[in-house]
This record gives sequence, structure tokens and C-alpha cells, in this order.
Amino acid sequence: MLGENVDRIFRVLFVCTGNICRSPAAEGIARHYIEHGGLAGRVEVDSAGTYGGHAGEPPDPRMIKAAAQRGYDLAGLRARELEVDDFKYFDLILALDHGHLEEMTKICPLGYGRRIKLLLDFVPGAETDEVPDPYFGGPQSFEYALDLCEAGVDALLKEIAQKL
Repeated sequence: MLGENVDRIFRVLFVCTGNICRSPAAEGIARHYIEHGGLAGRVEVDSAGTYGGHAGEPPDPRMIKAAAQRGYDLAGLRARELEVDDFKYFDLILALDHGHLEEMTKICPLGYGRRIKLLLDFVPGAETDEVPDPYFGGPQSFEYALDLCEAGVDALLKEIAQKL
């Protein structure tokens, strides 16, 4: 899924709706794995939302708490809206669900569409290809979103590490 001969910093952007639940969770997990997995200085991650209404806000407190219980620090992250320039800067832009993928495709500049994928495309045999939005659910919804983000990020970073 990734291009061959990755010989520089590889940049990944995770995208959900408001950038307050799923994409910051994926970013926080990735930052943790990068730091503890020997990829520091070789992989850069960020997150954004297709909707800018939460720009500047921290992640949802429920996601911060659920992630912290697993050792991921999301507290310093701030929401931002996906920008057209992101398609040129990031090597891979990963949607958390099909709605995000559709929105991203609409604004993607010509020639950059190959950079857009679903996070869970990297998980062979995954039970789903989307990370459901936990926002309107209870604690179990946040746990499930984290489970899926961990699986996606782990598979993604293993693939990136093989290319580096």
C-alpha cells in the first residue's frame, strides 16, 4: 500500500469529523508507538477534521481519559480542520470512516488521490473497515474506537517500518 524506497521522514495525517475523538486517538497512539518503536525522527503524524467547528479545542475529555488509561497522552493535542495543502504535505492521509474518505476526495487536488486511504485498510482481515464515532456512545464506544485505532496504527507503522 505504501510506495517503495521511503528514504526521508514519512508523514501521516489521521482524519475524522471534528478532530476531537478518533483522529486524535490515532495520532496519540501513533506518537506513542513511534517514540517507543524506533521510528522517532523517521515518521511524523498529525490529525485533522473534515469539520472545523472544534478548531483549537482539545480532544473530547472522554477520549482523553480512555486513552490515558492505556498510556496515550492526548491532552496537548488541538483540533484543526483539514486543509488542501495537507494533501501535498502528507504522504498518507487516513480517513477513519467512509464519510471522511468521501469528503477528503472532494477537496483533494488532482494527482494526490493515491495518498488517501482508510486507516483500517492496513489491517488484514479486519472485522470492519471503519472506526465508528464514539461521540454519542458510552465508555465502551471509546474503548472500541481505541481498539480499532491501535490495530490500524500498529499495522500501518509495521508497514512503514519495513519500507524505511
